[in-house]
Amino acid sequence: MKISHIFFATVCCLQANAQSFNNLPVNTQKPPLHGRHWMAITGKPLAATAGAMIFNKGGNAVDASCAMLAATCTMWDVLSWGGETQALIYNPKTKKVIAINALGVAPTGATADFFKNKGMKYPPEFGPLAAVTPGTAGGLMTMLAEYGTMSLKEVLAPAMQLAEGYPIEAQTAFSIERGKEEIKKWPYSKKVFLTHLGEKREAPDAGEIFVQKDLLATLQKLVDAEQQALKKGKDRKAAIYAAYDRFYKGDIAKEIVRGSQEQGGLFTEADLANWKVKIEEPTVTNYRGIDVYKLQPWTQGPAMLQTLNILENFDLKSMGYNSTKYIHTVYQAMNLAFADRDFYYGDPAFAPEEPIKGLLSKEYARERFKLINPELNDPKIAPGDPYPFEGKQNPYLDILQKWGTSRADNFKPVNPLDEKYLESFTAGTTSVEAADKEGWVVSITPSGGWVPACIAGNTGVGMSQRMQSFVLDPKENPFNVVEPGKRPRVTLTPTLALKDGKPFLSFAKQAGDEQDQLLIQFFLNVVEFGMTVQEACEAPSFKTLQMYSSFGDHEKVPGGLTLNSAMPAWVRKDLSRMGYKLTYQDRTSGPINAIYFDWQHGTFWGGSSNHGEDYGIGW
Repeated sequence: MKISHIFFATVCCLQANAQSFNNLPVNTQKPPLHGRHWMAITGKPLAATAGAMIFNKGGNAVDASCAMLAATCTMWDVLSWGGETQALIYNPKTKKVIAINALGVAPTGATADFFKNKGMKYPPEFGPLAAVTPGTAGGLMTMLAEYGTMSLKEVLAPAMQLAEGYPIEAQTAFSIERGKEEIKKWPYSKKVFLTHLGEKREAPDAGEIFVQKDLLATLQKLVDAEQQALKKGKDRKAAIYAAYDRFYKGDIAKEIVRGSQEQGGLFTEADLANWKVKIEEPTVTNYRGIDVYKLQPWTQGPAMLQTLNILENFDLKSMGYNSTKYIHTVYQAMNLAFADRDFYYGDPAFAPEEPIKGLLSKEYARERFKLINPELNDPKIAPGDPYPFEGKQNPYLDILQKWGTSRADNFKPVNPLDEKYLESFTAGTTSVEAADKEGWVVSITPSGGWVPACIAGNTGVGMSQRMQSFVLDPKENPFNVVEPGKRPRVTLTPTLALKDGKPFLSFAKQAGDEQDQLLIQFFLNVVEFGMTVQEACEAPSFKTLQMYSSFGDHEKVPGGLTLNSAMPAWVRKDLSRMGYKLTYQDRTSGPINAIYFDWQHGTFWGGSSNHGEDYGIGW
């Protein structure tokens, strides 16, 4: 049943003495998912079915998440096999959270001077020069080998069926049609995507059987490598890594490199052979007794933790959900954290070392908290200085002092209604959430190689577009300047939360720079305002446009604030008076996918936002 605008307007001004959301008779637009044995949620219904198929064959949450990842990669639109994968996994055997870093790196020759000499302000958005090395294939096989139970052949079976031919969804079909002029620049992409080349509509029709022979052959080669290794007496894990080696060091790698270089790309065979998936320690903070885990600062994830550290200094519940004071407070806290993201985040494997200890300290958060003006927006919020909070001297004080006048800030602010800017700022990917009765929990935010992707030769593998997240000028971010072998700082940011040492929430979302700011609000919806997981996924959110976009021309809108269209007139009026530039969207909640762990009843609750194709299956 559709929630009325009257309900939304009422929710927006609830006060602290209001009844708990859990006790309100709320009818959500989507029903919550319930499960006792397992839960599988992702951005494509067919991919969620792939996860269910694996669970029904006895796989664990890692097996199922890998099957969902493989399926979404095969269904294009938001990612491909040449993209990147970021994941958090809760291991019930060790009772620890594991971080998976399967983000590709800048290839040989990808230097700041290379792109500057081409007259570029940033690496391009599309084409072979936009691509970091493929990461998703390696990430999937590493997760499966290390923490799964099934063979690669079993887990890839649903994706291979899709590659044989599946009824393409309208969303992907129309994305291909919209992007066809870009697609025509790349011969292998044109061959795969434009099934009606020369006709008025050159993309597949919605519901048409979409066949990918080259990709199917690539996936079959991976399975063949695994099966041959098993016949030679290798165990399950070693056999999966044999397939990994074929992708990164064998004939698949050779064709990816050949196809990329033919079209102007920089990949070398050594770039692929030398790249490795990293199994890392996650970052973590504690918010009111709940441990919240994110990936390291090669993602924007720690910005959510910084924001929570700042917000812990406020009584948010007493402000009232989506009241003027609440929106202003959360917006200001997010901007303080995202200003730090814009300057200090980058690949920890490269110098300089990110001051992550200082950035995540509670003391630093209290200093940032003092900068919030309760009456007005601050459009000039700048990065802080976390170094003293880890006993060090900041080596970039000269850059920080000029940050407001550097090239990065000295531009005409973009119009918040500019369609190209908004599309790049909110560009979607997908997310994968899975849990099982044994205690395994997986949260993944994969991306890269979305339509209009440049396909690498005859592999069917669409290459990443993540190079555009680098900068070329250290005055913008000395930690994220492009360099061969380096990972760009990405927006992709899965989340796990533990309470009393047990899984509490697993959640993630698509959509670029929106991700952590909406995940923060989802989390607060549950923790501060007592919403169920489905209510929290659908609840109207707001978005700051004041941080730099990680895409395109890396623009921002100082004071830019997107509200839900149902926001009451008095809230709009108050925020306008406080200096905000307001824009509106009918749906602002995500898409978020989430699992809540109901330990009282021994069950799972699944939630997914009320727009987009995201949904799941539970049992």
